[in-house]
Amino acid sequence: MQKKPTDELNNLLENTKPEQLGSYFKNNEKYMADGKKAFYYYMKDVLDEKNIKLKDVYSFAGVTESYGSKILSTEKHAKDRDLIIRLCIAGHFTWDETNRALKLYGMNELYAKNQRDSVIIVALNNRIYNLYEIDEMLIKHGLKKLTKE
Repeated sequence: MQKKPTDELNNLLENTKPEQLGSYFKNNEKYMADGKKAFYYYMKDVLDEKNIKLKDVYSFAGVTESYGSKILSTEKHAKDRDLIIRLCIAGHFTWDETNRALKLYGMNELYAKNQRDSVIIVALNNRIYNLYEIDEMLIKHGLKKLTKE
């Protein structure tokens, strides 16, 4: 996927009239996010930026490489929000990056008014990327762990 800075596209849209949308899409087609692929590209971009390998993310998140890659490529759609959160934690994502990944995957962002989400947010903000440490924090507050038994 080629890149064009989002702010450049934002500037173009500022002066685009409704009847010009067709040509805007045509001229910028190669820069547009494919809904299905947006999650995959986003995850890959963040992991590349952090120099983290996908196979390590799968391993730390507790999924097989084949299953993890099917989830990332959206070949298979996970209904388990915790899985996406575990992948983000394994990838050392920030709170914002995790929320963006959840949103792109079609799931609810981490919500400060939810106790369990609050624990995860605090972990991310304190750069705690060890799932077992986060599980301990959750258990300590009587909340469900992120990892499977």
